Amino acid sequence: MNSIDLAFAPALEQARLIRNKEVSPRELVQLYLERIEQFNPQLGCYFTVMAEMAIAQAQTQTEMLANTQNPVELPPFFGVPIALKDMNPVADIPCSYGSPALRDRVATYDDAVVARVKQAGFIILGKTATSELGSFPYTEPMGFPPARNPWNPDYTPGGSSGGSAAAVAAGLCAIAQGSDAGGSIRGPAFCCGLVGIKPARGRVSYAPLGDQLSGVAANGPIARTVSDAAALLDVMSGYVTGDPYWLPAPNPSFLAATMRSPDRLRIAFTNSLPQIGTADPVCQQAVLGTVRLLEAMGHQIEEGCPDFTGLIEPFTAVWQAGVAYAGLPKEILQPMNQWLLEQSGSAGDYLRAVAQVQVIARRIVAFFDSVDALILPTYMHPPIRVGEWAALSPEETLQKIIHWVAPCPPFNASGLPAIAIPTGFAPNGLPIGIQIVGRPTAEATIIAIAAQLEVNKFWSQHRPAIGNE
Repeated sequence: MNSIDLAFAPALEQARLIRNKEVSPRELVQLYLERIEQFNPQLGCYFTVMAEMAIAQAQTQTEMLANTQNPVELPPFFGVPIALKDMNPVADIPCSYGSPALRDRVATYDDAVVARVKQAGFIILGKTATSELGSFPYTEPMGFPPARNPWNPDYTPGGSSGGSAAAVAAGLCAIAQGSDAGGSIRGPAFCCGLVGIKPARGRVSYAPLGDQLSGVAANGPIARTVSDAAALLDVMSGYVTGDPYWLPAPNPSFLAATMRSPDRLRIAFTNSLPQIGTADPVCQQAVLGTVRLLEAMGHQIEEGCPDFTGLIEPFTAVWQAGVAYAGLPKEILQPMNQWLLEQSGSAGDYLRAVAQVQVIARRIVAFFDSVDALILPTYMHPPIRVGEWAALSPEETLQKIIHWVAPCPPFNASGLPAIAIPTGFAPNGLPIGIQIVGRPTAEATIIAIAAQLEVNKFWSQHRPAIGNE
């Protein structure tokens, strides 16, 4: 296997190669660090590259591997390089949250996700780019280079987990973590031709915090294959003492769900959303092509959509409050976040918005009493150019954001699991895809559907020009 093929190999395949002693953790880390040095200046994927720490861990693991008689006993992702979004604290490493004022503030602890990633044997290559405070579906924070899409660097890789998605798509890490409070995993996966999972509420702990934005946000995986994403979700999942929401461990694992064909399912689809309208034609075709394929596989297909009416206003209020939650002085924020802070209202306004969201969420969840899954666009139109909305007023930008990401927030509001998968390419060569939403706690079902589709599409064979050289 040449170095480029190795860089784009699935994380599970890399783990197998390490266990078989066909490649060492040291060789993999060195490969990725060289690729980061070559391509990161063009793509802006990483805010912080943890080269010394990664090399030291890789050396230790390589020595352990050489002295291990039974590699099966090693952690599941022993020696596999991963990237983490720069909104998750890693002890002794700066955590900027996309703010230049915080870029030198060193974290004093590992959060629950980071701790589980380390326990699984991963080697952390670095912290990836995010929009400031994770606020936006593009990754262009002031004081940092914009993150760019490896398929065409004139376009965004999405946000706020844009750096993680760009890094995976360009082969600058094997797999990555992101977080999603309104599409921030699914959107970057859509923009970069990847798989991204927003887990069900309570699946992945936010410890030592209680939650994020009253349960709206979730940590999850970004990967090139459904199996990789499922396996990383297995690693990240689980209760930590004191969690306000939690779910029992899946039985069998999410990875096991990729290896079974789902029973005949009742699957709804839609290309139109209340208060928003109809998706761009290329996104419509992605949905229609997917449901035709699922129907040919024997699933029962019907047109239908939950009633999202009334969600935009209260969900926007909850999202705006995330800027106030950060507690940063207004003057250090970029203009759009300054405006959002001004609009965020009082604590009472926030609590009223949360209550409204929760009432509407019950209506959304009730839709799934009669269907097993829902297929709909991930975003309403293909990726935008880097800086495309920079000259707009905050009010105009907000309306653009609401329309583009509209298919995602309802499932943050309701806590339902959703997986974004690629389906092909727009006429301009940029990736597009769809999302599959499942019943409460039913990640296994949507993962099985995605794996079934992956067999027919095999999207991971495609590589962007940047990184495949």
